[in-house]
Amino acid sequence: MRSFALDLVVAAGVSWVAVQDPQRAAWLPLLAGPLLFAALLVRRRYPVVTMGVICLGLLLGLNITPAIVGLYTLGSRRGPARLTWVITAVTAVVWVVPQNHVWPIYWPGLLVGVGCFIVVPLLAGFWMFQRIGLLTALRDRAEQAERERGLLADQAVAAERRRIAGEMHDVVAHRVSVIAVQAGALTVISADRRTGEIAEVIRNNSTAALTELRDVLRVLRADGTEPAETTAPPPPPDLAGLRRLVDEAGAAGSVVELALPDPLPQPSALVGRAAYRVVQEALTNVGKHAPGARVRVVLTVSADEFVVEVTDTGAEADGVVLPSSGYGLVGMRERVTLAGGTARSGPAEGGGFVVRAVFPLGRNAT
Repeated sequence: MRSFALDLVVAAGVSWVAVQDPQRAAWLPLLAGPLLFAALLVRRRYPVVTMGVICLGLLLGLNITPAIVGLYTLGSRRGPARLTWVITAVTAVVWVVPQNHVWPIYWPGLLVGVGCFIVVPLLAGFWMFQRIGLLTALRDRAEQAERERGLLADQAVAAERRRIAGEMHDVVAHRVSVIAVQAGALTVISADRRTGEIAEVIRNNSTAALTELRDVLRVLRADGTEPAETTAPPPPPDLAGLRRLVDEAGAAGSVVELALPDPLPQPSALVGRAAYRVVQEALTNVGKHAPGARVRVVLTVSADEFVVEVTDTGAEADGVVLPSSGYGLVGMRERVTLAGGTARSGPAEGGGFVVRAVFPLGRNAT
């Protein structure tokens, strides 16, 4: 809009100056003025047409002012092309020839006039043309550098993800596989029924861990190089899997009480997965830090949210305390926050430990 307003002012001013000569016929301003105004108004889009109208005006006796503007625009739009030089030469000729009764006497003035009114505007236009080309090239180069930097960053991230996936496969998968194999062997050779049941639970959990680890590795690689599926993938963790999770904890020797509403809420996949992981992490921590504790898992629902609460009574028997990574509760809070909820954990009233997570329902969860 601002450029159009400037073109409008320039076209009006130059056209008015070009026709101001009392010695010309009265009809010339009425004919040449509007035509010159229209040509100057569209000079950026049609510089060659504009110069054609200006040359016609010079033949009719108009002054050189419109040619100065037109040649600058032509040079800035077309650059030093062959057509530009041809139009410039024609403009010089149609301006000089009508002055043949004056210029032969003052030929130095002729050279100065051509230099000032034709060459200088044209060179100024060439400079602007080169400047625009340079700025465009620099902008394109900056955009290309930005794209290349993004590609390099993506490649670095992909390489790091593949490295992590490889480390997890080589270390974690190997260890868990050994546990599953040894637990399976213990199930077969054990003479004690209870020992065999516990070994079978260990084997089942190890196998499930390998399956989940495979899914994590597939996400980490995410480049189409993962092996083809040989079995159907397990269902994604959600609220419906809480009973199975509690049964597995009970089979491992924990005393877990589960209280679920009927029917279960239907949150989004992200929220359901986060709620499942909260219970999973809480039960894992009980097994690590409070072996023998009684655990209560409660899920309550209100109009626009549901609450998952896991409470234990504290350690009631001596057991092997497993090492902690220190990131379980931190990761749980991050997962809940990403799902749009809030989480807190700490000592429970009367002893023990409580983990409580609140998740949204309704549009935010679906």
